Amino acid sequence: MRFNNPKIIRIYEMLEAHFGFLDWWPGESKLEIIAGAILTQQTSWKNVEKAIKNMKARNMMSFGLLLNADIKDIEDAVKPSGFYRQKAKRLRDFLAYIRENHSTIKNFLSKDAMELRKELLSINGIGKETADSIVLYAAEKPIFVIDAYTKRAIKRIYGMENEMEYDELQDCIMKKIPKNLELYKDFHAQFVELCKNYCKKSNPLCTECPLRKVCNYCDILSQLKVGSFQGGYD
Repeated sequence: MRFNNPKIIRIYEMLEAHFGFLDWWPGESKLEIIAGAILTQQTSWKNVEKAIKNMKARNMMSFGLLLNADIKDIEDAVKPSGFYRQKAKRLRDFLAYIRENHSTIKNFLSKDAMELRKELLSINGIGKETADSIVLYAAEKPIFVIDAYTKRAIKRIYGMENEMEYDELQDCIMKKIPKNLELYKDFHAQFVELCKNYCKKSNPLCTECPLRKVCNYCDILSQLKVGSFQGGYD
């Protein structure tokens, strides 16, 4: 799949004009951003916010204190994020790995972006989306994060039959937009807002969507409504 270069840039411009610049990812420290990236697996950000609030209330948002906290206390704090036993262990194991191999989070994040990504992916429980979120938002190195929202939006906008695979979609986007840290952060956030508010998994609000004029999915739905579309759409 090849993107039309002006179109993908235009998509960002239209989203940014609608939502404004989004200061994402929220977090008061590198540790908080990393914790959020791990806790958000298979859950909504609202649940992550509750878990992080619990961790802060228990004075856990510190490398040493979280690493040495009782695992049961961590589980209780992150319970709102779901899969709390698994996520508590991943957090502790992740910090233990950093301490053993790099001493500090700062040292760990100072690596080259691709080298850091490769190492992150070698750690148990860290997948591509989590790794790229840590590279982009905690290490502040330009790599485009692909999530379910991005896949859904691109599939509909470009009228694809199926969603693209993670690496293919990431490569397509990164080749078509300027390599810019703030752009990567904001574009990812724009896709999140688009899908939360308009491009919903079920019953998307196409007639209200800021991308309705450039979206194949919106165009097909509008033709179906007036009875002028002959054929089908999956």
